[in-house]
Amino acid sequence: MIDAPVYMIANLTIHDAEEYRKYEKGFFPILKRHGGEFVTFDDRPLTLEGSVPPDGRIVIFRFPTEDHATRWYANPDYQELSAHRRTASHLEFLTLVRCPPQRG
Repeated sequence: MIDAPVYMIANLTIHDAEEYRKYEKGFFPILKRHGGEFVTFDDRPLTLEGSVPPDGRIVIFRFPTEDHATRWYANPDYQELSAHRRTASHLEFLTLVRCPPQRG
């Protein structure tokens, strides 16, 4: 694994806002515990080219390394919490995007 920042990009459609709020409330403390930081979200992204993704929310967050991101995702606390997201939404994708390493 390269020691460079990575971004997580999620696209999901929320169909139970109350249940999803349970996920949101627990998400940020676990994210921070693993060195992650929230970047942004958009409920109405603008597609400039290509196929329009399904209606839904795009969420972007960042980790200092791929190792931080994979530990976050595999964390039992996160997996337990994500049951609320799975119940409340349809996840189209959760993608890890690697940044190129810094040039010396």
